[in-house]
Amino acid sequence: MDKVFVTDKAISAADLAKLVSGNKSGAVVSFSGDVRNHDGGKDVSTLTYEIHPSAEKVLKEIVAEVSSRFAVNDVAVAHRYGDIAIGECAFAVAVSADHREAAFDACSALVNTVKDKLPIWKHQVFADGSDQWVNFA
Repeated sequence: MDKVFVTDKAISAADLAKLVSGNKSGAVVSFSGDVRNHDGGKDVSTLTYEIHPSAEKVLKEIVAEVSSRFAVNDVAVAHRYGDIAIGECAFAVAVSADHREAAFDACSALVNTVKDKLPIWKHQVFADGSDQWVNFA
């Protein structure tokens, strides 16, 4: 059973990996997208994610679509919103499968598809006082 979370609470790839692990899986692959302290050659001071009300529904659709293309046993995906401190996880994925290739491929496809399709916008404030919206229409 797939697990999908859109939350303002702390998340971790390790916690998601525990949710998808089990005796039937020979591989568990996870990804942790953490807030870094720089972007585009500038120091990042703060970061906030804003979500569209449809974000959880869209994330569930993405998980269902990508999961159907790979021989996976279980999937967990979480994306945070709100203010997220430098070094904390903003986006995490964990995939279990019988074999490593399916787990790696599905994890990569999930990360890329979420980055392309999830209605979420990142607002970065830089140390020099400037700011930037990313994925903003």
